[in-house]
Amino acid sequence: MAVDARLLPAITKPGRRKPEGGPVVRLRVWTALLVLSALAGCKGEPAPETQDTGVPDAIAGMQAGPAQVARGAQIGTPNKDRVATLGVLNKRNNLTQNLVMKPGESRRIGNLVVKLSTCEKTLPWEHPQEEGAFVQVFVEERRSTAEKLAWHKVFSGWLFKNNPAANVVEHPVYDVWVKSCAMSFPGEEASPQDAASDSSARKASGSGKSPEPAASPSVSASPSAAPAPAAPEPADAPAAQ
Repeated sequence: MAVDARLLPAITKPGRRKPEGGPVVRLRVWTALLVLSALAGCKGEPAPETQDTGVPDAIAGMQAGPAQVARGAQIGTPNKDRVATLGVLNKRNNLTQNLVMKPGESRRIGNLVVKLSTCEKTLPWEHPQEEGAFVQVFVEERRSTAEKLAWHKVFSGWLFKNNPAANVVEHPVYDVWVKSCAMSFPGEEASPQDAASDSSARKASGSGKSPEPAASPSVSASPSAAPAPAAPEPADAPAAQ
């Protein structure tokens, strides 16, 4: 009489019981653990923290370079109407941003504050051409591990577009430079140099001579005199008798 193997007891040896389920159960357990791990990883990265863009009152109310402001307001576009474009580099993440500012404005990027006092450029007929801005840079940082976070001024002075090496912002994280200064000067359209060039060109072409007086209109010819009367012919002599 044949006996179904499924009806045999699960004991293979005395004192040892065959594990119930075997590899199938272990496979299901490992599958469940993998699914849980995958679900835990699908939660996504945490949302980035919002950066504070408010400028501290102590920095916003600070007057930078009053002498430069007074001097710049006397020539060309008034200081309050000029517009400077500054470049800012974060060396940690290699991100560059442009700041378009007017004199007296301050901008904050994370723990960096840039304050613009004034900007200036050379007259159109002056060479070499140059553009610059008087800038102050503040960074919120610790100078030592025992010190609390505080705002420190790391730069105050002129920055130049065409000669950046003349004055640089020396900081391990941030760099600031000038890209342009939008302003104009009176008479910029017709500069003295252009006027001198035009005058020289006229002299070379001969057009610089004094104009000759216009010829007077010709006098109309007077009517011809009446012909003189012909002399009377002598009378015929009487015939001889």
